[in-house]
Amino acid sequence: MLTVDIDSNSGFCAGVIRAISKAEQFLGNRKSDESVRLYSLGAIVHNDAELTRLVDKGLVTIDKEDLNEMVDAQGEALLIRAHGEPPATYMTAENLGFEIIDCTCPVVLQLQQSIRRAYEKQARTGQGQIIIFGKIGHAEVLGLMGQTDGNAIVVENVIMLEEAIEDGTVRLDVSTEVFSQTTKSPAEYSMLCSRLEEEMAKANELSVEKFRGRGMLVIHNTICSQVATRHERLSRFALEHDVIIFVSGKASSNGKVLCDLCKSLNIRTYHIDSASEIKREWFRADDRVGICGATSTPKWLLEEVAKHILDLNQYVPAWEEKFAAGENTDNQ
Repeated sequence: MLTVDIDSNSGFCAGVIRAISKAEQFLGNRKSDESVRLYSLGAIVHNDAELTRLVDKGLVTIDKEDLNEMVDAQGEALLIRAHGEPPATYMTAENLGFEIIDCTCPVVLQLQQSIRRAYEKQARTGQGQIIIFGKIGHAEVLGLMGQTDGNAIVVENVIMLEEAIEDGTVRLDVSTEVFSQTTKSPAEYSMLCSRLEEEMAKANELSVEKFRGRGMLVIHNTICSQVATRHERLSRFALEHDVIIFVSGKASSNGKVLCDLCKSLNIRTYHIDSASEIKREWFRADDRVGICGATSTPKWLLEEVAKHILDLNQYVPAWEEKFAAGENTDNQ
């Protein structure tokens, strides 16, 4: 018999929950003055269904171009989402007169401060480089770059790192500090850092062991612990099920990383935005179906997808049995 199970570790991360809660609180309290609007600089979450819900409550999403075209925002509020922003954004918003509601994830904020300190230290010595493992153009990465006045080097993978070494963008003879975007794969980050260490040791004619004693390379553990744990747990979840339905917006960087992880372990992994994309032919009568998602996927959407699959196949939900038994399925 076909069964459906929802991954208890999927759903909004703490940073996204915090941002949405602040937005809902503001929108709920403004009823006495409907003229005051809450603008979100960029999508507060990469999920169309959740965005629609918040838009219906009064949230207005704008981009950097919209912000730069504004002349006066006195009396308006601007929400900085969990991804964070570079210092220049805060200056622009303050000059326009916005009330700033800063929802930068505490983990991201700590990373920004670490990069800023590293950059200032290198500036005092007049040498060194900062490398960020992340997605070029991603909102969080842009905020991190802003801490270095745009002088950090962003690499997305080992191949890009090797190309940057070959063309001289990444130097092997100077003090180097490496940071990662908080939602990247821990395994990929480890692989990239190991490759950089090997190349720097080779260029300095040292073994890796002796090179480590020089202190030329500092690797910072900046991947969110909640995300890192989710990789390990999601791997087990993907292997325990016959079919994986991964639910997230296609624009979600975290969603792509996690969905690719599932696909690498379970070939019958399907990436969807909503229940309407599900096809009956994906399932067999005795499949164990696993429903999971990104840090930007609301729990209610995972439940909606699960119910839709059960409606298609007319079977009893395993995940509802867990709920009925009182098992906690909230994020830990």
